[in-house]
Amino acid sequence: MGGHSHWAGIKHKKALVDAKKGKVFTKILREITIAAKMSGGNPDQNPRLRKAMDDARAANMPSDNVKRAIMKGTGQLPGVSYEEITYEGYGPGSTAVIVECTTDNKNRTFAEIRKIFTSRGGSIGTSGCVSYMFKSKGVIVVAKDAIGEDDLMNLALEAGAEDVRTEGDAYEVITAPDATFEAVKKAIEDKGITPESAELTMLPDTEVNITDEHVAESLLNMIEELDDHDDTKNVYSNYNIPDDIMAKLDK
Repeated sequence: MGGHSHWAGIKHKKALVDAKKGKVFTKILREITIAAKMSGGNPDQNPRLRKAMDDARAANMPSDNVKRAIMKGTGQLPGVSYEEITYEGYGPGSTAVIVECTTDNKNRTFAEIRKIFTSRGGSIGTSGCVSYMFKSKGVIVVAKDAIGEDDLMNLALEAGAEDVRTEGDAYEVITAPDATFEAVKKAIEDKGITPESAELTMLPDTEVNITDEHVAESLLNMIEELDDHDDTKNVYSNYNIPDDIMAKLDK
C-alpha cells in the first residue's frame, strides 16, 4: 500500500512520542487498571491485562507500579474510577476518525475532544457514524530483516492469520481480534522473532486519499492533537497521504 496511512505512520511512532512526553506510564497504568477491573487480575486468564503488562515491561515500568494498578482495578486498593468511551467524527478531507478514551470525567473529556475536532476543521459525530467503516483486527508488525516474506507468510497463515502485508520496511500480519491474535504472535515469537509491535486495532475497509497539502496538514495536526490528549488511548482514521505530499510537509 502506497502513501502514508495512519497505521503505517503516526501509529508506529506513537509509543516513542508518548514516552518523550512522559505520558506512556499514565496511559499504560490506566489500561492495566481497567483490564483488571473488567476481567480480573490474573494475566493468564486475562489477555487484555497480559498485553498491558507486556507494554509496561517494554516501557521499563517498575513492577510495583503495575501491581498497584492491578490492585486498584480489582478493588484491593482505593483508586480513581476510570471508564472507557469512544468518540466518532470527521476530519478534514471527509476522513473518518475514531477516538478511544479512558476517563474519570466524561463531560470534561467530551468537551475537550469536541474542541480539538472543531478547532482543526473537523466535527464530532454521533455513536456509530463512522465505526461501520472499520473492522476490529489484530496487527503484528515484523521487521523485514527478521524473516523472509514467504517464510513469514507460511508461518503466520498456518497459525491462523488472515493476511500478511508489506508496509515500508516492515510486514504487517493481520489476524482476527480473538485468541488467534495471541496464537499467531506466539508462533512468531517461538521462531525467535520479536515483533516491533502487536496490538488490537481498527482497520478501515477503504482509505481516503488526501492529495491537498493544506488539508493533509490540518488533518495530521488534528490527529496528533487528539492522540496527545491525556485521556486518549487510541486514534484511528482512514486517511492515506501520498508520499510526495508527506515529503512537502516534512520539510
